[in-house]
Amino acid sequence: MDDKSLKILEFPEIIKILAGYTSFPVGCEMVLDLKPVSDYDRVSLWLGQSREARHLLSRDPDFTVSGAFDIRETTKVAALGKMLEPVNLVEIQHTLAVMRKVRSSLHSMSEEVPLFWHIAQGLVELPGVEKEITRCLSPDGEVLNQASSKLAAVRKQLREVRQVLRDRLEEIIRTPKGQRIIQEPIITEREGRSVIPVKTEFRKEIEGITHDVSNTGATVFIEPWATVELGNTIRELVSEGKREEERILRNLSTLVGTHEADILISVSRLAELDMTLAKARYARAVKAAEPDLISFVDTSVKDRTPAFLGLVDARHPLLGQEAVPLSVELGQDFSILVITGPNTGGKTVALKTIGLLILMTQAGIPIPASPETRLPVFDSIFAHIGDEQSIEQTLSSFSWHIGNIVRIIQNATERSLVLIDELGTSTDPAEGSALARSVLLHFLSSGILTMATTHYGDLKAFAHVTPGLQNASFDFDPVTLTPTYHMTLGIPGGSNALATAARLGVPPAIIDEARTMLSKGSLDLDATLADVMAEKERIEAVREVLEKEKAETKARNAELESRLTQLRAEEQRVIQEARDRVVYEMAELHRQIRQVSSELRKKRTSEKVDTARKALSDAQARLDSEEWALKAPEAGIEPGISVGDTVYLTDMNLHGTVLSIFEKTQEVEVQAGHIKLRVAMNSIERRPNATVVPPATPDKTIRLAPGVISAELDLRGKRADEIEVALDSYLNDATLVNLNEVLVIHGTATGTVRQIVRDLLGTHPLVKSFRAGGQGEGGDGVTVVSL
Repeated sequence: MDDKSLKILEFPEIIKILAGYTSFPVGCEMVLDLKPVSDYDRVSLWLGQSREARHLLSRDPDFTVSGAFDIRETTKVAALGKMLEPVNLVEIQHTLAVMRKVRSSLHSMSEEVPLFWHIAQGLVELPGVEKEITRCLSPDGEVLNQASSKLAAVRKQLREVRQVLRDRLEEIIRTPKGQRIIQEPIITEREGRSVIPVKTEFRKEIEGITHDVSNTGATVFIEPWATVELGNTIRELVSEGKREEERILRNLSTLVGTHEADILISVSRLAELDMTLAKARYARAVKAAEPDLISFVDTSVKDRTPAFLGLVDARHPLLGQEAVPLSVELGQDFSILVITGPNTGGKTVALKTIGLLILMTQAGIPIPASPETRLPVFDSIFAHIGDEQSIEQTLSSFSWHIGNIVRIIQNATERSLVLIDELGTSTDPAEGSALARSVLLHFLSSGILTMATTHYGDLKAFAHVTPGLQNASFDFDPVTLTPTYHMTLGIPGGSNALATAARLGVPPAIIDEARTMLSKGSLDLDATLADVMAEKERIEAVREVLEKEKAETKARNAELESRLTQLRAEEQRVIQEARDRVVYEMAELHRQIRQVSSELRKKRTSEKVDTARKALSDAQARLDSEEWALKAPEAGIEPGISVGDTVYLTDMNLHGTVLSIFEKTQEVEVQAGHIKLRVAMNSIERRPNATVVPPATPDKTIRLAPGVISAELDLRGKRADEIEVALDSYLNDATLVNLNEVLVIHGTATGTVRQIVRDLLGTHPLVKSFRAGGQGEGGDGVTVVSL
């Protein structure tokens, strides 16, 4: 990447902001060294890792690698055989613990974040090192007694000797002589020796070694001869303890040094994780996302598709909430975009926004733009923005301008992006315009994607008539005479220099005088562009109204459709409830018929039977009428068997053609070869593609005898008037095949079918007894019948 362009586009500022989101010193260092790359696969990987990191933080917002230290140098020192300080070893232990926890957490989510997990796999767990340091050192870096048995013994002996020494000194202090000669009854230390404060005038009354004198000279600190030997023993034990502590620290350092390579790799991986998490946190803060990437096509391929740049609702990341969204495309129908518009209208910011977002993308950083944004991976971005003439080099503005143009021409390739602000400026307008057109033609013929801003009218016309070039302009409010900072493709814009100057404070008299000096053509062009902008705003307003009305109409249609569905469902419910009431009434009539039938067998009268049967017939007719027919939903239902259909007889392994359908008995008549069969409708399958050989001469229809009688009869879904016939026929067939016990399935529902069944079973001559089903038999939804 072009380092000068990185600075011009303010990429280092983004890096500084991104570094603030890290939580690991090495991760911060890695971010500060981050640069855009031109390798498509690497950029794609970085963006994929960033996308997964954002997903991870959405699942666990507190996920972090904080608590780790930069242990690279201390690890290298340990590898050289040197002893580490306790605080360094504790930092290593903390860092190893963070690595272990991070690896464990990401392993549990490895399927959700495979790219992120791939980084974490490089974290080497060293539980042995971690546990040994924890065993030997406290969190504050103190060597613990449990580090070695020798250290524990030395410290125990040291405590005992110190207690004996303290007891001896307290005895001296408590004696009458001691109370007379001491300055105050305390035991203190001087030069590591336990002493008592004695008044100077009584110095000769106690034998011992003087270790110190107070600032006033009134007190001397004396170690009595009686405790000198104990003091020597303490000195020896302290030295022995220090030697043992050093031995333990040296062993721990050696243990760390043997794992130098693994630790350094793990630190690098942890830093990479931290950098990626920083990108995700930054994305969450500025509402950024990863764009789609487009790769450049091989130039040797004929009629290749050019790279396409499409930014959607892009915002400059350094402007915060003040940034106006920018949408722009380049490379599909045109490769050169000439941007015009008012001064201070946003042209320069647009170039910086485009360049900076592409640099961020190629550094794997999410950008504040719509996820619909599509960007190619450029080999370099060349930006020429602003006036950075060097006084020391005595360069004029034009010289500096041309020097940058030359640098870009010499280094840009067809995989580069060129951003030039005020092309051809700082010289005679006619010559500058001609030079600008020639430069643009060079970039066009070289296939280099280019965006350039200008105020030259010639360039606007040139872009309008030259294939491969396109105009774009930043809008200017013709009413308020202020820029709107919105860009429109396909329309050139006026500079509106006089309006801008007036807005910035130039006296009106000067502005008016300047207008009189403008040519009529310039004034007409400005007026035309203003009219075009006003018309554009009117069209945009109409479009917004139409879009709003379209959305409202769509919402109303959806509401009406929902209401219609509810009404249809309500209609079905009402009809079903009415049918249920009629079925209940029919069941009652059936009960009356059975009662009258019983009386008929006794009294030989048919008046009551006829009355009940007539009422039942009326109810059935009413139920079967169109008034009570459930309406089928309007959605298409697969049609059933019809005359002429080719079917497959599952029980006989034959194909045949349907001749007749008997709805009442649920049977069909089928022509199969030379014979006609009458079979149950549930024993055939529709086979529209099968071929049936027509019979030479038709034969008689054969009605198939029923097969083996099942031990169950399912009456669910039957109408009340069908139940008696079906149950009676089944009981007869079951008796003929010597079944002793059968199950009648009627379900629970309203209990109507169950009541009809049990009333019939109670008077049927073939029934010995019956009961409700038990556990595992279907409960009250079945009746078990003994024949």
